[in-house]
Amino acid sequence: MARAEPPAAALLDGPQYTCMGAERAGSADGVATYTGKYLGSWPGMAADGGYDPGPYAAEKPLFVITAQNAAQYAAKLTDGQKALLQRDPQAFRMPVYPSHRDFRTPDRVCAIVKDNAGKARLRGDGLATVQALGGIPFPFPQNGLEAIYNTQRRAGEWTGSVLYDTADVYPGGSIAWGRTRLKILVPSNDPRLQSPLHTPPETIAAYFYYETLLPQRDKGVISVGNVVADFRDGQINAWAYNPGLRRAREVMEVGSDYEVPPGGMHTVDDESLFNGTPQHYSWKLLGRKALYVPYNNFRINDPGVKYSELLRPGSINPDYQRYELHRVWVVEGDLKPGERHVYSRRMLYIDEDTWAPLWSEGYDLRGLLWRTSFADYFYSPASQAFERGVIVYHDLSSGAYEAQYLVNETRQWWRFNVDAYTPNMFGQSALANGH
Repeated sequence: MARAEPPAAALLDGPQYTCMGAERAGSADGVATYTGKYLGSWPGMAADGGYDPGPYAAEKPLFVITAQNAAQYAAKLTDGQKALLQRDPQAFRMPVYPSHRDFRTPDRVCAIVKDNAGKARLRGDGLATVQALGGIPFPFPQNGLEAIYNTQRRAGEWTGSVLYDTADVYPGGSIAWGRTRLKILVPSNDPRLQSPLHTPPETIAAYFYYETLLPQRDKGVISVGNVVADFRDGQINAWAYNPGLRRAREVMEVGSDYEVPPGGMHTVDDESLFNGTPQHYSWKLLGRKALYVPYNNFRINDPGVKYSELLRPGSINPDYQRYELHRVWVVEGDLKPGERHVYSRRMLYIDEDTWAPLWSEGYDLRGLLWRTSFADYFYSPASQAFERGVIVYHDLSSGAYEAQYLVNETRQWWRFNVDAYTPNMFGQSALANGH
């Protein structure tokens, strides 16, 4: 696929750009200058694994954006944020804290990104990449599709496990619960690798294990499988064990717009705000913009915060949210003619430092804003990367929302790069042998 010549790879990790292609400079209106002074720890870090309040726990908000003063900050708000402020002014507000850009990327990842710069390319009509895995392929993206692949190829945990809750919170205050045990293996992020993995068609991007504990009707259902790096032949290979049938079976691949239980408030490809094949949309890169976005959200994952305090009708309790001013890449996806999806259009706001999507918006088939979602990332010393914490999916039409990856009351916090998983632990035979 034709692409414009990007800036030289030699500019990465220099005076103007970080090794991820982010601008080092801050801005007069409040975007912090990149320091990269922390890697794997920070002064006063209390825990080696498990929850930590982070280096900014003592800070207070600079100001709070509400429905009453939103017009003053409108240029730095997304349409979804404005809609939430207008829809439920009592429940939703945005406490804004000082901006920080203090966590740097490990040298191993920087080397992979620098090697990819100018060499990585799209192939297979945009359904695959040629690149070294373990780092983003396009630090200077020339189009929206390259930016989308950066979100899916960014470095993070090698192995991860967690017991998490999902809460679907309805306007009247009732809650439908889900509980899941999750295990993940991402081979390309293995810190022991002497050289990076690449992307031939058979490459596996990640392996997964999901065990459902709630709702009760689905208790004991286990799914294992893998996500491919090349989307030309599908997205997922998966097998499921059903305790009622007492057997494992191959799972037919569900569509990108399948609405995920327990409440169907987000689609399969809403996972982490965007996940899976990009084939349904034409992607446009609209450039960088300074916006107030969720950032450095340690506190919302605090085991000392009870769900009764955190989960409120209309919005997750904003007292536990943290917003900062950061530059993000803005990417728009328009549904291609002949493609099927519940969203006719979607917007993604992607952090320039980490390439993690921080906010998203989905429009219905009439072109009306329907869903808006955000991800609360926190820095993990174990993986030396920003990892997903709570993800919140808002349904603007019903006033309900879903909070996913809640760990406050599960008594099993995230574990990164601790368990040495192998691929055979995520295959059909392992599932059958386990039952």
